Amino acid sequence: MTPLLTVSGLRVHAGPRTLVREVDFTLDAGRTLGIVGESGSGKTMTARAVMAALPPGVGASGDITFDGVPLIGRKERELRPLRGTRISMVMQDPFTALNPLQTIGEHLRESLPRQVRRDRGAARAEIVRRLAEVGLDAAEVARKYPFQLSGGMRQRVAIAAALAGDPDLLVADEPTTALDATTQADILRLLHKLQRDRDMALILITHDLRVAFSVCDRILVMYAGSVLENAPASELARTPEHPYSLGLLLAEPPVTHLVEKLTAIPGSVPRADDLADRCAFAARCDWSTPDCTMSRPPLAPVGDDRSSACLRLDEIRADLRLRRQEATQAAAVPRPRTGAPILTVSGLSMTYRTTSMVSRAVTKQAVREVSFEIAEGESLGLVGETGSGKTTIARCVLGLQTATGGTIRLGELDVTDHRRLTAKQRRQAGRLVQVVFQDPYASLNPALSIGAALTEALAVGGTGQRVGDLLDLVGLPAVYAARKPSALSGGERQRVAIARAIAVRPRLLICDEPVAALDVSVQAQVLELLREVRREHGTSMLFITHDLAVVRQMTDRAIVLRHGEIAESGDTGTILDSPRHPYTISLVESVPRHE
Repeated sequence: MTPLLTVSGLRVHAGPRTLVREVDFTLDAGRTLGIVGESGSGKTMTARAVMAALPPGVGASGDITFDGVPLIGRKERELRPLRGTRISMVMQDPFTALNPLQTIGEHLRESLPRQVRRDRGAARAEIVRRLAEVGLDAAEVARKYPFQLSGGMRQRVAIAAALAGDPDLLVADEPTTALDATTQADILRLLHKLQRDRDMALILITHDLRVAFSVCDRILVMYAGSVLENAPASELARTPEHPYSLGLLLAEPPVTHLVEKLTAIPGSVPRADDLADRCAFAARCDWSTPDCTMSRPPLAPVGDDRSSACLRLDEIRADLRLRRQEATQAAAVPRPRTGAPILTVSGLSMTYRTTSMVSRAVTKQAVREVSFEIAEGESLGLVGETGSGKTTIARCVLGLQTATGGTIRLGELDVTDHRRLTAKQRRQAGRLVQVVFQDPYASLNPALSIGAALTEALAVGGTGQRVGDLLDLVGLPAVYAARKPSALSGGERQRVAIARAIAVRPRLLICDEPVAALDVSVQAQVLELLREVRREHGTSMLFITHDLAVVRQMTDRAIVLRHGEIAESGDTGTILDSPRHPYTISLVESVPRHE
């Protein structure tokens, strides 16, 4: 059978700079190819080359053939009939992909074939059918605007729009990043169903290996613009045949058991041009030798239907197997903390009152009668979908919102209403609790250098530490003090955010989705750093996340929130291994798994 898509010798370049080098793969109709790797590996550029939709100033060479039609070198007017019809794409953020000034129905109408758009009755019927195909009711959503829908509903609309032209190939670029576990599972099930019903090919770009293994038939592992391994998904999950593939697997926090140490890949992804004549991964590889830097290893067959670009694979294969096996061993669960409570929340309720478009008061209860304690040195997880009340609780503890009911105490200090605190009490509360947000760039002043931001925090803490000490504590060199946040990677900015938060030596650290949008290896680095902070300083933590694997690795106890109320609480291991509440069961069952 002739493949639907053939990519051979693909090179993507921006002027003289190479972004992607010598990428080869094929994809049959009805099959799914996953492309995984850290940021900067070339995943999205490869997909955009397939779509013939590279950014201005970026070009491609080599061969890309879609259903017998060569794409590279074609004029735009020749590609336009293919793009959006036979080949379509779903982007990572549906909110930015949808026009905020258009209703959902208008989005769908624009995406339909021209002959259907011209017939109003046929277009209305088709919009209803397309929305129903992705599980949405046209009567409920067609007249709404994107901001009026949840993230999962917006992603369903984006998928419906991408499929409106009945494509033979769908490219999905991180379509489930930062979505709740159940919403992610719904979207993945939807893509799988649509693919099966339509016999459609799918390219899935993701940094979440659990997602890749649960959906894809084959996986390309990309690094620094090159493919390092190409293998069936099931075989790659069991026996990776490249040190980088193994590194990605080991960095993934398991949801099934607690591990002693989260293993991250040291360093960062280099530019493709910097290491064109050697193994690009050698500088970060535990098994590299001088021979690995003498030439660039080719992607060569290493068995039936798989290939790897590792010069020493035959020598280190047993070590790779052993390292993979060791990672499946569970660590001993630490004994629960029994010290005095640092945070006591009693009967916390939060009600929002807004005014609708017809001037009628609308009341929404975000949190209802929530009570819990966190002991000195303990880590408590808050788990639940978007809208469950997790962040509202954190904002009330931080004084960013004032609860409409209940009490909040930090140690002996009542912080239920920060407006009633004296200046001295506010300073005391600031030394007791600090926060690490999801987006470190938004939480750092872009005009201040890293050193200036940390100096401000140290002045408040009065611990006597220096900026260099803080940077060393979070694994960053002292020279970073002179840099601005824009000059750092996402993981480096998050380390700075953690350094600023712990500069005052808080007794409680609130972590609000601190690794939600990070690469799996960077995620492991940040999580292990937070573990070290807790071990070294005895810092208590309130860990907010929708990722149950992160909950397993980072918390002693967990609270499952649903619609602002506690559905279930208890030891983290017990909740994840033996959930009792139907909602908790649905969360646990929604986590993508692989053997």
